[in-house]
Amino acid sequence: MYICPMYSSELIKGTLKTIVLNLLKEQGKMYGYEITQKVKDKTSGKIQITEGALYPTLHALEKQGVLDIEKQYIGKRVRKYYKLTEQGKTTADERVTELTDFMNTMRYLLDLEPKLGNA
Repeated sequence: MYICPMYSSELIKGTLKTIVLNLLKEQGKMYGYEITQKVKDKTSGKIQITEGALYPTLHALEKQGVLDIEKQYIGKRVRKYYKLTEQGKTTADERVTELTDFMNTMRYLLDLEPKLGNA
């Protein structure tokens, strides 16, 4: 479940992996709650990711070989930090490039920007 007062859950679901990959590329390593809070802060609350949406995404990315987990023991608790593998860094770049191109295509398709070559 995604809490998104501004955007449909379909938009967030389609971009969640890219959001997580890019955030980990920027930050190095992060634990789950930290990821949810950083997204909330960076978007001024427009995108709020629940744990129920985040952890399946993290587990899928780990299975794909783009994330490593580093465990840190805090008293009796274990905190899992997620960080990109070398493949993950490449994948993050590819996903951001793909999403950027898609957004530009949508701008033109929806006539939100003038067409190239038109005066």
